[in-house]
Amino acid sequence: MARTGRAAHPAAHDSTPLVARVFAALCDGRFHSGEQLARSLGVSRSAIWKATGTLRELGATLHAVRNRGYRFAGASEALDAARIRERLARDVRHHVRSVETTWSTASTNSVLLERANPPGAMSEVFLAEYQTAGRGRRGREWLASPGGAICLSLSWTFREVPRDLGALSLVIGVCALRALRELGAVGAGLKWPNDLLLGERKLGGVLIELRAESAGPACVVIGIGLNMALGAALLQRISESGMAATDLRSAGLAEPSRNSVAAALVSACLRGLRAFEREGLTPFIAEWQAADALRGRSVDVSAADGIAHGLA
Repeated sequence: MARTGRAAHPAAHDSTPLVARVFAALCDGRFHSGEQLARSLGVSRSAIWKATGTLRELGATLHAVRNRGYRFAGASEALDAARIRERLARDVRHHVRSVETTWSTASTNSVLLERANPPGAMSEVFLAEYQTAGRGRRGREWLASPGGAICLSLSWTFREVPRDLGALSLVIGVCALRALRELGAVGAGLKWPNDLLLGERKLGGVLIELRAESAGPACVVIGIGLNMALGAALLQRISESGMAATDLRSAGLAEPSRNSVAAALVSACLRGLRAFEREGLTPFIAEWQAADALRGRSVDVSAADGIAHGLA
């Protein structure tokens, strides 16, 4: 079930998966007994036990203590479309046609790619607590636990295909970096072509997909994944796949509201898209170069015809 920002206070419906309802109840970070959860949600204790097991399988760090109940390792916040919309920057809010959240989907990018293009200079925003087939660049799997990350996509229609469209991932990287630094991640940086870093570890990433017509409008779908509090087990699993990752909690940064983070990312991206449409890549180059984590370092670049060695 998706929730849309068109409603002021989206209500829970019977069709909401039980695991999503248990997740929302536990987001306060306090202990809730199985009996309390069963009573408040109108289900059996066995159903609660199964739902908490599912949350663990999805990567959530959930503690169970005898005579106290269940709680997450830290407080989180369920995604809320209305809250995200109201926290968007005023200068871009009118460019957002809809904000929707859902418990689970295969890929937030895929949801928007399957829809008709929004009108020019308008955007649709879609977020999920959990993706069953989240993906990064080159189809790599993107891992994130419920409540532990931001998984969002936004669509945008350019009236004409921009000359520098191939550099849009660099522009969006700068936009995401601006939002992160405003939220306190002053040490964040960028790694070509689409990684958000904190130190030497990956904090998030950008995936851009394009749907364009010859000599006509171009619609881009921009996916952003940001690690907020994945938990030690999932970070270890990501590390075993060959990717050094981190999250805001592990870095010792204060954890802002997930809805506020989502709104900040969307606002920064929309400002950047408007500027990119008017001025191209030029206004972003110096900022990207200053944040480039590989600048001046020896690098290897893999391509279809082999590996190139050089200095970034």
